[in-house]
Amino acid sequence: MDGASNRPICGGAATVVHLIDGPFITVGNRRQQLPEGCKRLIAFVALRKGPLTRGYVAGSLWPTVHDVRASGNLRSAVWRLREAHVDVVTADRWSVWLTPGTAVDVDNMRDWAHRVVSHHPLCSDFRTVCDKVRGLDILPGIYDDWAIVERERMRQQILHALEVVSHLLAAQGRFGEAVEAALAAVFCEPLRESAQRALVESYLAEGNLCEAKRAYIAYAMLIARELDAKPSPTFASLFDSLERSPEAVVLFAGQSENNRRNSATAASAASGRRNTSRDVSSVVMSGVDDTVIRS
Repeated sequence: MDGASNRPICGGAATVVHLIDGPFITVGNRRQQLPEGCKRLIAFVALRKGPLTRGYVAGSLWPTVHDVRASGNLRSAVWRLREAHVDVVTADRWSVWLTPGTAVDVDNMRDWAHRVVSHHPLCSDFRTVCDKVRGLDILPGIYDDWAIVERERMRQQILHALEVVSHLLAAQGRFGEAVEAALAAVFCEPLRESAQRALVESYLAEGNLCEAKRAYIAYAMLIARELDAKPSPTFASLFDSLERSPEAVVLFAGQSENNRRNSATAASAASGRRNTSRDVSSVVMSGVDDTVIRS
């Protein structure tokens, strides 16, 4: 009785378990209240679908109590769900599973990440890519070991997918979207080198050498400050090749010349202000002297 095989698309399901910013459920367009002591059970079963043995579920959700007490807690949670008319978890004497026909929001996120990472994306997979970072907010406030593992698994899937999307979009010449996807990954994890490298490569594909250099230097300074580390040799070699490229030499030479001109202009302006100040002081003092003489 595996509910995963009967899972409908989340958008067309009557009942949806929301683990992002959850857990909570919606029936149609209506959000249904959940008994507080049942939320962890719903989340645990929704992530694993089932069927799961009752002993496994009880031991995972209440690991610090005796098996008999844990089994009693599970029976109580299932009973409270039935009393609240929340029909998303089904149980018999031996097993617990997600009720067939119930959708889970993170399943669509996982399917998207799998298609992208396997390089078999749909056209729709490139739309609203930055919204996928919402998947990082899975089960906030639940710190059980199983929840932490699932959160990290989802985090890695989304970050890998965003990096791949950035590369795919850049290969299609959609540079702005490629930069946005890479920036989304960097925003999620600024210390992640593969995300930073995707960003630099997106800038290079677009021909923005200055942006690429700025992004690399910012990352190098960040990990030096936070981790007392340096970028990997692979990333450093990318930056070295950027520095040696003729376009970069011309660009950075032009930037240096502009910087020198700006500095000279600023110095000239400052000198002018100082001269003006001295002239005004001379006039004032001259007036003072004249007044003293006339008196």
